[in-house]
Amino acid sequence: MERYSLQKVIGEGSFGRALLVRCKSTQEKYVVKEVQLPKNPSKLENSRREAILLSRMKHPHIVAFREAFEADDLLCIVMEYCSAGDLLQRIRQQKTTQFRVEDILRWFAQMCAAAVHIHDKRVLHRDLKSKNIFLTDNGTIKLGDFGSACILNSSKAYAHTYVGTPYYVAPEIWDNKPYNNKSDVWSLGCVLYELCTLRHPFQASSWRSLILKVCRGAYPPLPGRLPYELQYLLKQMFKTNPKDRPSLHSILTSHRVSRLLRAHLPPQVRAQPTHTRHLLLQQRSSPKPAAKAEGRFPESGGRLSRRTPRARCWPMPASPRPTASHPPTSQVQDSCSNVQPRRTTYSTRV
Repeated sequence: MERYSLQKVIGEGSFGRALLVRCKSTQEKYVVKEVQLPKNPSKLENSRREAILLSRMKHPHIVAFREAFEADDLLCIVMEYCSAGDLLQRIRQQKTTQFRVEDILRWFAQMCAAAVHIHDKRVLHRDLKSKNIFLTDNGTIKLGDFGSACILNSSKAYAHTYVGTPYYVAPEIWDNKPYNNKSDVWSLGCVLYELCTLRHPFQASSWRSLILKVCRGAYPPLPGRLPYELQYLLKQMFKTNPKDRPSLHSILTSHRVSRLLRAHLPPQVRAQPTHTRHLLLQQRSSPKPAAKAEGRFPESGGRLSRRTPRARCWPMPASPRPTASHPPTSQVQDSCSNVQPRRTTYSTRV
């Protein structure tokens, strides 16, 4: 930390502290996330997971990684500072004034582009919510907080452990079923609904009522002032069967709403025709042929094959009870032991 001067503490939680610092040599501001390192060697690598993942994610709409180091039993992750705060703060600032449709489309397109990038790397974020989406001074979206993320063994593998913030968790996770990147699609649907209405789609006074609403996909309809394409998209993102939800690739390229989102896509994606983009994205995300079973979602709702590839995770700890007023800020997290750290990437400054 000798290269940085502390400005102030900007956040505290179960993970540790978030500090605003200034680089002494460049005078640039950064955020340092301090994470307490466990004594158990097997859990030590899991604590380093966020730094490892973030260092691999280079995208204009993902919080940029600068460096990571360990000092005094702390893992310090130095990352880009988003001075406009998070999207939850921005939503609360609106109070009763609705966002412009143009702003909703721009932000949603940017967060989808970021999520597509991590899905292409077989990474599930697993805690997509407005509090983990940040804004720069010029209003650009930056996806952050990879503390709950998990790398799958293959593009057709599934995770099995409960992780996330209850109000944003997809129904298949509540049903204790295996899940893939379609659970992130559900969570982004919750964020889109918040942008459209300034409130969460699933609100309840008890844990049981919340789970029932989520598993039924029961939410108040969007205001009539919004484009039909947005209302149709949200209905698709909130399909309780993950197989029926669109992928983020299709939302950005071939869905009804892609015409509205196209102007807000990153230039490297927007420059190609819609059909070509869709084919390229499909090819890029297609797995190599494998001799073993592929581990798809069972079409008839049956059980997964014994040979289905899985993300190796630690057992689920006890879950906190949500409140009616606001989603809990603490998350129930697990550790994915199939994430292998790459020392050169972890320690190299960007």
